[in-house]
Amino acid sequence: MANPQTHLARHLAELRRQPPLVHAITNYVAMDLSANALLAAGAVPAMVHAEAEAAEFAGIADALVVNIGTLSPPWVRAMAAAAEAAVAAGRPWVLDPVAAGATAYRSTTALRLLALAPTVLRGNASEILALAGTGGAGRGPDSADPVDEAETAARTLAAAHGCVVAVTGARDFVTDGRAALRIANGHPMMTKVTALGCALSALVAAFVARAPGEALAATAAALAFVGVAGERAAATSAGPGSFRVAFLDALAAVDGPGLAAAARISPA
Repeated sequence: MANPQTHLARHLAELRRQPPLVHAITNYVAMDLSANALLAAGAVPAMVHAEAEAAEFAGIADALVVNIGTLSPPWVRAMAAAAEAAVAAGRPWVLDPVAAGATAYRSTTALRLLALAPTVLRGNASEILALAGTGGAGRGPDSADPVDEAETAARTLAAAHGCVVAVTGARDFVTDGRAALRIANGHPMMTKVTALGCALSALVAAFVARAPGEALAATAAALAFVGVAGERAAATSAGPGSFRVAFLDALAAVDGPGLAAAARISPA
């Protein structure tokens, strides 16, 4: 594939030129940050999780993100219905399998949703290993495995499910089962603010919404965009509280040329 770094500015410009409506079924902890991150980046959030309307709304939105952080049976039914509706409408959708492997219910739910053809699967190394059935030592939403140990599992899942798989951590890895990329942007402070990974999944949905047929490159662009914003925020903040505010400001301030100049993307 062509070097996605040369298209970073275009991906961000397309998102901001025609702001995508992102339907987010996400957890209680992440709702506020995900919605504000989408707004700061230039997208439009809709936090719609009711079983009675989730499928209908998925057909209206430009993209869907499903985050399984706080599960309950009605939410699981809504997630599945929304995913099926998104696929039927030709809309991209992103699965964030939070803490897959931690409990049987959570793992079964994640695998059921994975079978519904997500465009992108975005998780940490432990979550990806658990979904591939090859281990995973995470404690809840935290990964206890390094990204590189999940690269083979990511390639296997991508090939088996026809999706892009993004493994995020200190250095991200993203693959469609054929090509693969590494993204080296980000800052350790990003691990000190809850729900930043959830917000990342929502932003992946926004980028993919405006890049039909380019899910791999668009996912890499989203990961780089968030990483660059994290680097900028860390440079001006004193701790996790001020970082959260600075991160939202940085998402709004990063432009195409700045993203292209600061992104560190390489073939894997």
